[in-house]
Amino acid sequence: MSQSLTKSATADAPPPGTSPGGKGLQGHPWLTLLTVAVGVMMVALDGTIVAIANPVIQADLNAAPSEIQWVTSGYLLALAVFLITAGKIGDRFGHKNTFLVGAVGFAVTSAAIGFAGNIQTVIAFRVLQGLFGALLQPAALGLLRGAFPAEKLNMAIGIWGGVIGASTAAGPIVGGLLVEHVNWESVFFINIPVGLIALALGLWILRDVRAENAAKSFDIPGIVLLSVAMFALVFGIIKAPEWGWGDVSTLVFLGGAVVLMTAFAFWQRVAREPLIPLSLFRSLPLSAGTLLMVLMAFSFFGAIFFVTFYLQNVHGMTPVQAGVHLLPMTGMMIIGSPVAGIAIGKLGPRIPIVAGMLITTAAMFGMSTLDAGSGNGVMALWFVLMGLGISPVMVGATEVIVGNAPLELSGVAGGLQQSAMQVGGSLGTAVLGALMAARVTDTLPGTWADAGLPPVDPAQAEGLNQAAQLGIAPPAPAGTPQQVVDAMAGAVHDSFVSGMSLAFAVASVVAFAAALLGLLTRRGTTDAGPAVHI
Repeated sequence: MSQSLTKSATADAPPPGTSPGGKGLQGHPWLTLLTVAVGVMMVALDGTIVAIANPVIQADLNAAPSEIQWVTSGYLLALAVFLITAGKIGDRFGHKNTFLVGAVGFAVTSAAIGFAGNIQTVIAFRVLQGLFGALLQPAALGLLRGAFPAEKLNMAIGIWGGVIGASTAAGPIVGGLLVEHVNWESVFFINIPVGLIALALGLWILRDVRAENAAKSFDIPGIVLLSVAMFALVFGIIKAPEWGWGDVSTLVFLGGAVVLMTAFAFWQRVAREPLIPLSLFRSLPLSAGTLLMVLMAFSFFGAIFFVTFYLQNVHGMTPVQAGVHLLPMTGMMIIGSPVAGIAIGKLGPRIPIVAGMLITTAAMFGMSTLDAGSGNGVMALWFVLMGLGISPVMVGATEVIVGNAPLELSGVAGGLQQSAMQVGGSLGTAVLGALMAARVTDTLPGTWADAGLPPVDPAQAEGLNQAAQLGIAPPAPAGTPQQVVDAMAGAVHDSFVSGMSLAFAVASVVAFAAALLGLLTRRGTTDAGPAVHI
């Protein structure tokens, strides 16, 4: 059956300064952008600010290394598993209501984490925090799609991307200052006033966005199949470096994810109101944009993961100093995202996306040439190019995915965009991390011997190898000559940089493949588009 796209008070935004129904500023497009940016800022800030607090949380709550890992992994896993379902909730009940629930829930769970007295409670509420964060992201994109006409949507998404970039950049700096001068709990308490502001603005400004022909029921079997499949996929990726890619457990989870995804696709063909109508992927630009987002996240997040270790452990910077040194990259993302939105509005997404991925490819290749003694100038050059290149891709791919989906599936499309980014980032971190670990394992013994250092005791060799994968030089026994201490640190740092160089080289190849994929993208529209066949 074909359902042509219909709209209630949705896609055609009122002229600036006016709104339908005489409700003051409700539905004003630019104020809608401000409101959703405040809410999503919490999620973006949380992505980097908590990493700074993890060592202090571990010490304060006497957490095991495996437990502290789940402070981050539990949050990311919940986010990835729930994003598409959260988008469907927004399509069904309205993106305004979904956004408000997400903002309040994120703030409340943040407060609960701050008051937690043990690591198990922290992990449990971090999972809940991820679920509420998943509600915010697709709802924000759905609200932007409903508030802005087609010719201004790119600029809006560009500014939205700039806010995310600014929040991500501020995370390490704000987190470092809070942990150093207040306590680790304040890293979570900071979300409370931000959540209250988002709630107040949301109640005052946001106008509900939903399509008249949106699904009236939930595809429960589809939700279960997709959620379990996403859990198996992301969990398998997260644990693969620890278990080994050829381990039975890894193969069970990743193989199970493939089987469940296949079953999900079959069910979507026969379900009366499917969670993700497969006809959505008949749009070549939307499919290309989704895969492009996976490859972009694989290369960018997978490779950039090692930069913080490079700055802190190889160059000896504090977390705050490392955050400051990353400002050339994040600063270009803050500036470049709105500019990219304007360029995409004039040129369409194809040229900016392809150009952006080619610049990103060059930046990553340049990062692969860094060594332990590289100066701030050359690092800043590659960071600037990285931020400049990634901005039009973030904005353009988002617009391609959300803009080419019908209005009644804008929430699902937003969830699809975020899920692609989460899966790509997780896969990139795991795969590039495995390649880097293998390179460090291969090069460390030779580098150690070339430095004139005595062989390491077999009982200590594994510990040294794991530390070298993070760029951490082993502590020297008391009385060790400074020359020997420096030689040990040099051997470890050179091995780490060798692994990082391989990771960036592979990431540059993936980025180039994404540039080629960008040739298949084209502009979306918020106006009535092709029929959706269910």
